[in-house]
Amino acid sequence: MTVSAQSPQSSGSSRFPRPPASSRSAESVPPQGRSPEAASPRARPAPEPSAVVAPPSSRTPGPTDPARIEVHPDRPHLTELRLSAFATHRGAGFPLGSLTLFAGPSGCGKTSALRAYEALARLGAGGEVGEVFPDPVACVPERARPDAQRRRGFRIGCTADGPEGPVRLDVAVQAEPELRIVGERLTSGGLVLLETALRDPSRRSVQAAWHTAGSSPVTRAPLPDDRLGTALLPLRVAGKTDGQRQVLAAAEQMVVALRSVFACDPAPERMRAAVPIGDGRLLRDCGNLADVLWRTRSECGRRHGQLVTAVRTGCAGPVVDVLAEPLSGGLLRAVLDRGDGLRTGFERLGDGELRYAALALVLLTGPGVLEVDPPGEVPAAMQTLTVLADGLDRGVDVRQRAELLRLAARMCERGHIRLVGAVSDASWATRIDGVTVVDLDP
Repeated sequence: MTVSAQSPQSSGSSRFPRPPASSRSAESVPPQGRSPEAASPRARPAPEPSAVVAPPSSRTPGPTDPARIEVHPDRPHLTELRLSAFATHRGAGFPLGSLTLFAGPSGCGKTSALRAYEALARLGAGGEVGEVFPDPVACVPERARPDAQRRRGFRIGCTADGPEGPVRLDVAVQAEPELRIVGERLTSGGLVLLETALRDPSRRSVQAAWHTAGSSPVTRAPLPDDRLGTALLPLRVAGKTDGQRQVLAAAEQMVVALRSVFACDPAPERMRAAVPIGDGRLLRDCGNLADVLWRTRSECGRRHGQLVTAVRTGCAGPVVDVLAEPLSGGLLRAVLDRGDGLRTGFERLGDGELRYAALALVLLTGPGVLEVDPPGEVPAAMQTLTVLADGLDRGVDVRQRAELLRLAARMCERGHIRLVGAVSDASWATRIDGVTVVDLDP
């Protein structure tokens, strides 16, 4: 499936309605749907969140929408990424399939989309906003003007599908003058389950209200302004009423869908050097690939055999095995076994061969091998690992990129792994089944 985006403001898919683009990224958007306060006719509507970067509140799919009546999978996963006001994007919403490629020329916003996805994942895992956004001003849309209090910010969000149906999360972040999360909204089936807003800028907290549907329709409490409220709900909600259990189920689905993410961008110059023996978990730049090969070759013969087959297809010359050999001083060196006793060290391989081999290894392994933090309380059968690969086609030739995509399509079809990549051109990818292409044409 190919999705055309004529501009950052154009829709990524007709299935996912997008909020209208704002002329200023700092302007607020009126809420829609039922809020926690609306559960009771006696409840008074709460004041709007800070007008600086209030979360968008575009329509949540209703009971008759296709997104609501389809059979929902057991594995929570993201189906849409929304960039209401982020970097080069305004009012943008992009569909996410099991294998999604953002395509377009340099400067069209591919890297920004992947960066926003990774930021949501880190926030969902409980990350502190200052660690997630080390340079928050770079996330503010260009020409976004500050308000009367000199505040500017950005807004991102996503939709996670799973046993609870589509669950939407929208987050507003203030970048200036202080970095903080100033608004958040979690919705499901048209009902707002959690809503936070900054009431007193002098305090390092936001006022939160979550659905209860008991003797009191909502529960109010302060939450810290440096972490995602959705990730904190399991620690704050007792789950005694049906409403509370609904909130917990939606929040847990969103957190599970976000947490298992591995951002990968292999650095060939790092992969050529010998590395010390470590814990065997692959880093995002794949610089410790030799250490990972040392571990995986002995732990899973079947997966290693698949890796050898993939490398044989994408690398020049005969390949009998891919392994790490020990050197003096406790170091490891990655090599290709050519047969007849000849071995070629990775320091002799080209950039394209190294990136191809590293990405093939990523697609053939899982959370136990990659440097990710999966939710340990969730059974592995319910988890899906999402790989974010910026520059998926960088440095590789036509044959290598086609083999990588075929391998990715085969692995994604099984449901254990999903891939979101960025490429300069995806015309070659439309011939492979199961690929969703988001064309960012400025």
